[in-house]
Amino acid sequence: MHAYRTHHCGALSLEHVDQQVRLSGWIHRRRDHGGLIFIDLRDHYGMTQLVLDPDSAAFASLERLRAESVIRVDGIVVARTSETINPDLPTGAIEVRVAETEVLSSAEELPMPVFGDLDYPEETRLTYRYLDLRRERLHRNIMLRNSVVASLRRRMTEQNFQEFQTPILTASSPEGARDFLVPSRQHPGQFYALPQAPQQFKQLIMMAGFDRYFQIAPCFRDEDARADRSPGEFYQLDIEMSFVTQEDVFAAVEPVIHGIFEEFAEGRKVTPAPFPRIPYAQAMLEYGSDKPDLRIPLKISDVGDLFMREDVTFKAFQSVVSSGGVVRAIPAPGAASLPRSFFDKLNDWARKEMRAPGLGYVTLQEENGQILGKGPIAKFLSDDMIQLLAQRCGLGAGDAVFFSAGNESAAASLAGAARARIGQELGMVAENEFRFCWIVDFPMYEKDEETGKLDFSHNPFSMPQGGLEALNEQDPLEILGYQYDIVCNGVELSSGAIRNHRPDIMTRAFEIAGYDKSVVEERFGGMLNAFRFGAPPHGGIAPGVDRIVMLLAGVDNLREVTLFPMNQRAEDLMLGAPSVVDTEQLRELGLRLAPKDKE
Repeated sequence: MHAYRTHHCGALSLEHVDQQVRLSGWIHRRRDHGGLIFIDLRDHYGMTQLVLDPDSAAFASLERLRAESVIRVDGIVVARTSETINPDLPTGAIEVRVAETEVLSSAEELPMPVFGDLDYPEETRLTYRYLDLRRERLHRNIMLRNSVVASLRRRMTEQNFQEFQTPILTASSPEGARDFLVPSRQHPGQFYALPQAPQQFKQLIMMAGFDRYFQIAPCFRDEDARADRSPGEFYQLDIEMSFVTQEDVFAAVEPVIHGIFEEFAEGRKVTPAPFPRIPYAQAMLEYGSDKPDLRIPLKISDVGDLFMREDVTFKAFQSVVSSGGVVRAIPAPGAASLPRSFFDKLNDWARKEMRAPGLGYVTLQEENGQILGKGPIAKFLSDDMIQLLAQRCGLGAGDAVFFSAGNESAAASLAGAARARIGQELGMVAENEFRFCWIVDFPMYEKDEETGKLDFSHNPFSMPQGGLEALNEQDPLEILGYQYDIVCNGVELSSGAIRNHRPDIMTRAFEIAGYDKSVVEERFGGMLNAFRFGAPPHGGIAPGVDRIVMLLAGVDNLREVTLFPMNQRAEDLMLGAPSVVDTEQLRELGLRLAPKDKE
């Protein structure tokens, strides 16, 4: 017999009755019933109920053990009586009568229990992460992640993509998020950087002629934590392809993403391919966001022109429009019959959380066959204007409409957040669905509102639509890029682009944004040199593995799908990183710590 087990704790069933077995695992829970001891023994694979009677030699040794002690037991499989069968447990039809046991490791008093699903402070969970990972929900999430990564690899290989590993020690990036720097012992005073993403390397792989690359790539960014962004490191499905158009990238990525979500959806609906393509300008108008949650069937409308009619006297919105701003209308179907507290609550939310002046509204009611407006600002609007407002927003009697006004960016932001909140409040979110879309046609440039200078709005290394001719002849603010985001349920899974592979187009694109040619050469000379020796048109994308698993697991925080995450302050509470190193290590690296500034 094997030293530790003949079966794992999720394997036994009625076909094993009367067999002698050996199991090993953790004591999940112990219950005393009239002299008998019942123990739920747990391992990675499942749970088996053990039974010990007072005459058993194992009774005394197991009676005093704490939960989470590790034991090995030998015993006979017996069928449970019909009234004691547990239909929720794969092994619920049997139990093991223990004849002999060995204590492999006894547990001290636990800082947090593994049994049950109570919530515990993040500090406790991260300090004792190995205990947290034993809990069923988190254990299940990590195994889901393993299965997702394995499926991603299989699906990419089936599409004839080759997996390559790019360097972890590389050069510091001159743009983007903060780098993690690694001092070089052999080159005192010089530093490597951990890659924020394998962007330059995967493009160089295309220069080298490999055509279709992918990697489950680790990325490192010294950024503050968010619920949908881990501090320090994260993983992405990094993809690059040669001789492709934007639609070719979509055609390669959609079967992979759709397939993954369909495989692990567990009955939830998934948007069929091809995913909807929504231009950026349309997304910002209709959803107030470039990562819209399409589970909410509400669309925002621009109604600034209606407030400029002669029969409207609402000066607050007229002043906004006259100064170049916009007024956006957010529909709220069926809300007219809700109590005043519903509207007041949304208004308070806009003021406190969004720091906006408020959220004006009008309710629509029918009187004598005509739709009339009610509410604080309705008295400033004519009956004709109310009719036009209802038509434009697709609303009728019994509905309501909220307003967001200001400069285009601020109004869109408030309208988008209000759309999401109203959808939630009215129960309009299509739960148990994964709604995908592509956001396309991002503007290449934007104007800084404070300085009035042009700068790149999204990705400076993408190919402008229209190429060099567009850069030379079009208004920069009208130039669009071959840039795209893939979005699911309001979560951006990835940005991607068709790359700018021509040095002349890249130099001109940066010139428009105010970068001198010498600056471009200094900062991006490595890539430009590669382009000069024959660069294929290429493009790619990098969906976030962590975010994919987060959506599939139905959780709101990446720490719930990551083995050993850091806390919000980028600290590893379990192993104590970052940590102080001794003077000798610093001296060997040619480093000296600067004194702290006095407060």
